Amino acid sequence: MLPQYCDDYRQFLINEIQLHGGHFSANLGTVELTVALHYVLNTPTDQLIWDVGHQSYLHKIITGRKNQFHTIRKKNGLSGFPSRSESEFDTFGTGHSSTSISAILGMAEADKLLGFKRQHVAVIGDGSLTGGMAWEALNNAAVSDTNVLIIINDNQMGIDPNAGALNQYLQDLKPNDNFFIDLGFDYFHTKDGHNVTELVSTLQSLIDINKPKIWHIKTVKGKGYQPAEDEQTKWHSVKYVKVGGDKKLHEGDKFQDVFGLTLLDLASKDKKVVGVTPAMPSGCSMKILMDAYPAQAFDVGIAEQHAVTFSAGLAANGLTPFCNIYSTFLQRGYDQVIHDVCLQNLPVIFCLDRAGVVGEDGATHHGLFDIAFLNCIPKVTIVAPSNEVELRNLMFSSISWNRPVAIRYPKGFGKLKHWRKDFDKIEFKQSKTINSGEDVCILAIGPMVDSALQVAEKLLTEGVSVEVIDVRFIKPLDDVRLHEVFAKFEIIITIEDGTLVGGFGSSILAFSNLNGYSSQITTLGFPDEFIGHATREELLEMYNLDSEGLFQTIKETIQPK
Repeated sequence: MLPQYCDDYRQFLINEIQLHGGHFSANLGTVELTVALHYVLNTPTDQLIWDVGHQSYLHKIITGRKNQFHTIRKKNGLSGFPSRSESEFDTFGTGHSSTSISAILGMAEADKLLGFKRQHVAVIGDGSLTGGMAWEALNNAAVSDTNVLIIINDNQMGIDPNAGALNQYLQDLKPNDNFFIDLGFDYFHTKDGHNVTELVSTLQSLIDINKPKIWHIKTVKGKGYQPAEDEQTKWHSVKYVKVGGDKKLHEGDKFQDVFGLTLLDLASKDKKVVGVTPAMPSGCSMKILMDAYPAQAFDVGIAEQHAVTFSAGLAANGLTPFCNIYSTFLQRGYDQVIHDVCLQNLPVIFCLDRAGVVGEDGATHHGLFDIAFLNCIPKVTIVAPSNEVELRNLMFSSISWNRPVAIRYPKGFGKLKHWRKDFDKIEFKQSKTINSGEDVCILAIGPMVDSALQVAEKLLTEGVSVEVIDVRFIKPLDDVRLHEVFAKFEIIITIEDGTLVGGFGSSILAFSNLNGYSSQITTLGFPDEFIGHATREELLEMYNLDSEGLFQTIKETIQPK
């Protein structure tokens, strides 16, 4: 009966994810494990954590959310990751990786102290074991007096094939003599993680062992769907397209590809230029460089802290590292940015992909905080290109600045067909006026510059002349141009695709206060809250940051009722 359940669930996942979008191959690889866990455990009393959480789709279906599954990752729908606010079965949120062992150990220790007996299980896989935090937790868990069961879902993959020595170690590991046993864990191994009967039998015996234990199972990412088994990276995630087809034809390329191809151009001319990624070579398009010049590209695994300090080491010995980390994941390397890069003024160039709202992945993945948390760090330069050409030229120009630099750019497509041009140097701190006006000035950053231009066109029909400035340099600010702006305009608007708390607008307010200006300043951006999941376009509209919402807000600001 259980094998039939697995077949049915797998087919349901194949049909529904292809129809509605979401993480595909990772969930096909955990079907039998998910069924076994919920068959044996008494959830939600027994506590189960999924790491990375994008493996938890069947867990959601089994725990009462099947009828809502078509809403996954859509506005007002199910989250693509476990969410404590969504279900009592989701015991811990895991949008970022490598956190499950720490969390389940904390839960187990809390229950021991409070005298509450239940099972504590963490599933860690899809590359998550390469994260340093997982190893810190293993070190702690092995000597604890708890019943934690750590299940290593070993599919040899993250989004791309796992990097580093650990992956090979797991393939060659001796069941009776290995690192986990040496640490103090009881160790168990299952070669076929898709034999649900064997999984159930093994799990039933493991839950009676009241000490820390490791269960290492081998699975196949994309299991049961041949295209996904053959091309696991390609099928990691499937994009949702509305029925009826409103899929837009994009004139430009993805910003990540602009980064990847520009890095290739820079590295081909200078062997000191290198790339560093924490397990996202395809996601950030550094694979372009890896394929062409493998010696100049480094995939360090899901290890953002290490990626930052490793880049600092490269810079200390004369290389020019472009360290590409999604904005949301740079948070994990914050201490290293301060202590290892900026304090020592090392010229690491951080390329922060997915800055701003990213859409369906939701609160764990939005890149809303990078301006705010970088702004307070001495030595760092923060820049935001408004289009593909600016991204290309800022990457080129930042090499000569010889300082820590963060280049933030959004997820998705640009609009330019012909951006791969000869490099033009952008002078340090130099902003750019892209629309002259006399009544109002809009200071905009990154992709919000295009929105500001659309607003300026609409306001012109209302008889309002708007100057639009592509700020580019968020830190340090172009103080020369800002003095000109404050001397000329009584009404100034700032627009950013990040949190308003401590963001770009805050810097403009501080500049105004410091210099004693009296202009009316309105700051527009995302409020002080965690933003949910929906498409990027829907989120911008919800928070009045699309061109129409900005137009109405600015119009009311200029002409209050």
